[in-house]
Amino acid sequence: MVDRAGGGELGGRTVLAVTFSVVARVGPAYGVAVASKFLAVGTVVPAARIGVGAVATQSFAKVSFKADGLALLADGVSAAEAARRLLASDLGREERQLGIVGARDAATFTGSGCMAWAGGVCGSDPEADEAYAIQGNILTGPEVVAEMERAWLGSSGLPFERRLLAALLAGDAAGGDRRGRQGAAVYAVAPGAGYDGCGVVSDLRVDDHLDATRELARLQDLSDLYFGHPEDVSPLTGALADEVRALLAAAGYSVAAGAEAAGAEAEAAGAAALDEALGQWAGVENLKLRLVPGGIDARVLAYLRALPEQGRLQRP
Repeated sequence: MVDRAGGGELGGRTVLAVTFSVVARVGPAYGVAVASKFLAVGTVVPAARIGVGAVATQSFAKVSFKADGLALLADGVSAAEAARRLLASDLGREERQLGIVGARDAATFTGSGCMAWAGGVCGSDPEADEAYAIQGNILTGPEVVAEMERAWLGSSGLPFERRLLAALLAGDAAGGDRRGRQGAAVYAVAPGAGYDGCGVVSDLRVDDHLDATRELARLQDLSDLYFGHPEDVSPLTGALADEVRALLAAAGYSVAAGAEAAGAEAEAAGAAALDEALGQWAGVENLKLRLVPGGIDARVLAYLRALPEQGRLQRP
């Protein structure tokens, strides 16, 4: 990619958009995380398709590599062979970088014309059923790619999108690009994942930000909150029920009377009223996917408790 927004030259040549990325698979999940001194890098570099693979094209990116690479993978071609075919007829291949992961393997390519430091690594673990390709150009040094690989390998067990971000953040912390930060993105897919089972695990972009990778991590935190499943659920009884009832009332969602009355029927009615008020509030806050009848998710509770500190006591 040519960074036309930043302008300037380095060594008499047009300055490339420094880019570092991780392309990976874990089981049926495929994805890419990328950061660059380039506006809206997420519109150019990453591509992934459920059941097929993932591709990153960078350093004078050839955008057609994304569709063409995924088509080759869909036809059963290995990642290494797909990369070979994509580059074979490309007259600009020595200024390209490419990362590609399929169902069987991973491949990375750095052309001889990419600006230093540029390089990549790839690997696979059949036992863990995963593979990765990590690459970057105009980096502060090889430690960027090395730390990204270390973070990827060391984050086994985390959610897939979190592993992608861990690698990206590690690369940024190790020095990242030589010219600064601007854009970052993560795109990950898996069968049946995401909102309404659409298959999109994460699709987040930071188009223009001075600390793009950390802003991307913040957005991922919000995505996990809004679209994640209930976790660490506590029963809404006793003192906790009283606290939640009071917090909801302060936010403008009063709980119907009767929760304090004696008798099983009154107690059930009070619990139902509390569930209803919590549901109304969660609907406005886009937290309904984390609701559990008769209980409250730990992250929802933390969010509710934080409202008074944030001055958000009343519904919009």
